[in-house]
Amino acid sequence: MATSAYDVTNLLQKKDKYTVFIAEDEGTKQLCYKLRYDILAKKNATETSSTQSILYKDKFDDYSHQLVVYDNRINEIIATTRLLDNDGRKNTGIFYSETEFDLSNIINNDANFLEVGHTCIHPAYNPGSVLVMLWRGIVDLIISKKIDYLIGCASIPLSGGDKYISSIMSHIQKHHYAPESLRVHPLVPLRLIHNLSHTGDAILPELLKAYVRQGALVCGQPYWDASLGIANVFVLLEAGKIVNRYLKHPVNTKQLTSSKLIF
Repeated sequence: MATSAYDVTNLLQKKDKYTVFIAEDEGTKQLCYKLRYDILAKKNATETSSTQSILYKDKFDDYSHQLVVYDNRINEIIATTRLLDNDGRKNTGIFYSETEFDLSNIINNDANFLEVGHTCIHPAYNPGSVLVMLWRGIVDLIISKKIDYLIGCASIPLSGGDKYISSIMSHIQKHHYAPESLRVHPLVPLRLIHNLSHTGDAILPELLKAYVRQGALVCGQPYWDASLGIANVFVLLEAGKIVNRYLKHPVNTKQLTSSKLIF
């Protein structure tokens, strides 16, 4: 299972199980794109070849940071997420989220944004623990680049049916919904059936749950991605909230595994 496509010897501390770092060389970035493809594109056999190509790599990748969680024991990337800041947006013209939502209520020239997207975690690993390591890497970038807000899209599978998506959105609107001044509008709205009966608390998808636990707001109704069979909601998080959380409550590395942040 060893990866020979690139040399990370100088980046790794072999005593640690995992290392978190920003991919610098093209070989490492290609492995990030491949993990994304393996996890996202291959989930849906009905995708078109053009959709698969975009999931492997698109124009935003050339101007983004690829954050990596690397398993030192097997020499493989086991998680990655794409981070696009204001400087990257100057080159692409838009954030990726703007291909799905009208963000005119959000984006302004006075704030520094960091878009988190295409988060992929190998299914053999505990997503909660790996997300903690990704968050720590994101916090380092927030501090170094003086980021004001994190933005991004969080997916909700549609395979659970109308009752499931209705329960998710009902929970969000009660507990995590943005005020009207911060609402966004999906360019392709998902058709929602309202007033469906559902009992108990909604079981949020892992990434969406991670966002709202950090204090993120969901800023409106979902976008319908028909090619992937998912709904995306736009999330907004004040960067200071996650920085304060991790500075006050450092990760218990003995419990989760150890991670060394390298940039």
